[in-house]
Amino acid sequence: MADPNRRRLLDSLNARNGQPLRELCDCLAMARQSVSKHLAVLEQANLVTTVRRGREKFHYLNAAPINAIAERWMDQYGRRRAEALADLKRALEPAPMSDSAFAYTTFIRTTPEKLWQALTDPAFTRRYWGVAFETDWRPGSPMIWEENGQRTADPEQVVLESEPYRRLSYTWHTPTPEWAAAAGIDDLLATLAAESRSKVTFEIEPLGQTVKLTVIHDDFPDGSTMRQMVSTGWPHLLSDLKTLLETGETLPSVPDEAWQS
Repeated sequence: MADPNRRRLLDSLNARNGQPLRELCDCLAMARQSVSKHLAVLEQANLVTTVRRGREKFHYLNAAPINAIAERWMDQYGRRRAEALADLKRALEPAPMSDSAFAYTTFIRTTPEKLWQALTDPAFTRRYWGVAFETDWRPGSPMIWEENGQRTADPEQVVLESEPYRRLSYTWHTPTPEWAAAAGIDDLLATLAAESRSKVTFEIEPLGQTVKLTVIHDDFPDGSTMRQMVSTGWPHLLSDLKTLLETGETLPSVPDEAWQS
């Protein structure tokens, strides 16, 4: 991070997430080989996540480790909590709403089997997410989301991909009047209901004694209100998932506002 070019790359991804190498080269006015070396360092440091689509690789700012550091720092220095939250908000400000995706990566000391269980077993998902899923986890199967005592079902709320211990993908939940009332966002219901549905994908890759988890949330329409609401909630959720699998405990509950800001 001492290299100003790497900070400029992170600033560029913070301003517009999901850029291919050619666009990042334009940002630095630097040869592709040099930019690739800087990106490799950032990816090794887990500050940048890459997602390949066809022949092109897209780069995303990975806020999960930044969030984890901030939470540990805030736990130790509680008297500066308000200041830290303000700094963190500025650091993780969502990318412009013209972007249709974002990705986060975290490394967890666990096994693919245990991580898969934590992503699919209601006993686990309730602990770090407050959500339980009713489904058989087969591609095409419907999913019922249970949260805050509300059960949300919809024909388009389904499992998309399911490769145990490797890859899981499903459509995002349906905004209903009951869910909006429980979340205190009745005024946004019409806007959310009018948007096309997004999807979330979990990619699991074993790496020695750890597992690399990449979360990709995409297919948002331009100017998506749902994207703005959920983008700041994912880093905390992944930190809580990591803490639960590694220690058996969870972090303090994330306020609903973190998913709605």
